[in-house]
Amino acid sequence: MILPISENLRGILLMCASMAAFTINDTFMKSVTETLPLYQTIGLRGTVAVVGLAILAIVTHAFRFRPSRRDAGLILLRSLADVAATILFLEALVQMPLANLSAILQALPLLITLGAALVYGDRIGWRRMTAILVGLVGVLMIIRPGTASFDHWALLGVGSVLCVVVRDLSVRPIQGAVPSALVALGAAVGVTAMGWAGTSLQGWSEPSASELLRVLFAGLFLIVGYLTSVMAMRHGDIGIVAPFRYTSLLWAIMLGLLVFGDLPDGWTLFGAAIVIGAGLFTLWRERALRGAARQQQSPK
Repeated sequence: MILPISENLRGILLMCASMAAFTINDTFMKSVTETLPLYQTIGLRGTVAVVGLAILAIVTHAFRFRPSRRDAGLILLRSLADVAATILFLEALVQMPLANLSAILQALPLLITLGAALVYGDRIGWRRMTAILVGLVGVLMIIRPGTASFDHWALLGVGSVLCVVVRDLSVRPIQGAVPSALVALGAAVGVTAMGWAGTSLQGWSEPSASELLRVLFAGLFLIVGYLTSVMAMRHGDIGIVAPFRYTSLLWAIMLGLLVFGDLPDGWTLFGAAIVIGAGLFTLWRERALRGAARQQQSPK
């Protein structure tokens, strides 16, 4: 007899699957770009993702929806931010160990919280603000500017995180009726177009069967990551599900070691632990405040 699983557990499993899928996609991309030009690889992978998302949009009748001019502008902003984030991330990924870059990305939830306060006036309080500042100290420990261990490619990783913050914050005002597949497809089309435009400048290299297969798997895992990340946020308590985003670092360390023989040093791991700890505190605090607000609103 198979026991039914709770909504929280379903959301946790979907979030873990999403982080695994995204990291496996990154691993395939880093592997392929060792021999194929970067923008050609982006174009090939993007084509796979666009086809998959277009099929999903057709199946879910997403193309029947006509977004307002305002929502269309926000979708365009999100797509442009996604293009910039992809360029910066993959440029850094070609040069950096996977786990080191993933450690920088762990600051994303903290910066989204800070961005929501600056852009939308969300109240964060001194405790969460302190956690954000502590998390940023952790990022500095990972990057270590001004030392012999400083890798300037890490700055591209930081730039990618900032672009993702813009991308995610631009989604918030979009009406809930706008299909997620349509939003994701807009970003995928933008990234793919950028890849093929870059290929015209960077040049074309005839891919081998192995390279095409790895690009195909990268595209498929990217689609899985997109879908499971959206599904994860629709199941269970976000305060319980969201912290499992940090499992991406575990996947990055494991795959970086197994595939590329890379292992982050102690400072990187220590900085990542600080960033993750600060992020978990921020999520816990947000959940506690929501719980307190619900108790005040409930009839006595």
